Amino acid sequence: MNKNLNPLNWKRSQQVVGGAIAILLVGAVTTGVAVHANQKAEEKKIEQLSKEKVKKAEARAEKAKQLEKSNEADSKKLLDIAEKTPTDKNIKLAEDSILKVKNIEVKKAFDNQAVGIKNRVKLENEAKTAVSNYQKDAMNQNKYKTAQQAISKLTSPYSKGLKDSLNKQLATSKKQADDATKAQQTKSASDSKEKTDDTNKQQSGSTEATNGNSNNANVASNTQSTANNDVASGSNSCGGGSQNNYSQGGSNTSQNNTNSGSSNQGQGNSGQNNSNYNTNTNTGGNGSNTNNNGSNGGNNNNNQPQTRYVGWVSVDGVRRYSQTFNTLGEAQSYVDATVNSAEVINLGFEHSIRYGVEPV
Repeated sequence: MNKNLNPLNWKRSQQVVGGAIAILLVGAVTTGVAVHANQKAEEKKIEQLSKEKVKKAEARAEKAKQLEKSNEADSKKLLDIAEKTPTDKNIKLAEDSILKVKNIEVKKAFDNQAVGIKNRVKLENEAKTAVSNYQKDAMNQNKYKTAQQAISKLTSPYSKGLKDSLNKQLATSKKQADDATKAQQTKSASDSKEKTDDTNKQQSGSTEATNGNSNNANVASNTQSTANNDVASGSNSCGGGSQNNYSQGGSNTSQNNTNSGSSNQGQGNSGQNNSNYNTNTNTGGNGSNTNNNGSNGGNNNNNQPQTRYVGWVSVDGVRRYSQTFNTLGEAQSYVDATVNSAEVINLGFEHSIRYGVEPV
């Protein structure tokens, strides 16, 4: 080792300089160490702040995520309520909750569901109205078809209960209408038969009366003719005839007796004229007797005006339904069908229903 490098061999001046240099070197080292330590501390502090910032950001993100899940759950819950009970209030609450949802895809799905609920409610209301209109006019086949079509559009599972109920109501009203139509047709056929039977009886009675009057007139005429002949014959026997009592050119001219028969006029029926002519000529000797029975003519009777009948049904004292017919049976059939119709039956729950038939 070089002696000059050993501090023990240094001179006093060299030792002083060396000590100073050593002190400077130690200070520099110390300072470097301190600076390095400070730098490390600062880096550590920055790193710590970054970690805290990241943690806060992560916490905010997690909180937002949880809020989104909560909003989506609330919207789904309110939509389910609106599906089961689609009132205006429930639909509005669901729509307001959807506004808080941030996820675009989820929000779009919820919006479509809300629109579907509104459309379903619209179809349900249309079906209810169509069935109600048919119940008020159950004889109208067009309204029946309209109600059927409206019910067929209720395809949502949530509409199944209502759809079944409306189909049942429609079937009940249709059966009532069919029964009323069948009853009316049966009644009309029966009335038509009765009318035909009555007409035949009237015609038969008219024919019998006409024949009876004709026979009576003939009998009366023949009786009168016989009586006249008897009178004429008696007259001829007493005063008639030719007698020659004188032999000398005397002559006795017999009397001519003419007896004109009586004329009887009877009353005919249904415009038929019955005539019977009976002429009896009696000749005795020079006398003659002629009997003419007159004609028996009937009078023509004009048909009486036909009575018409009005069938009516009143609601709370006001005649709401009425129609005029040529026969009592037709008017009664109309009243029966109207009273048994679905419309009048429904009115009877809240109103006073009266009905009847009367001649015009």
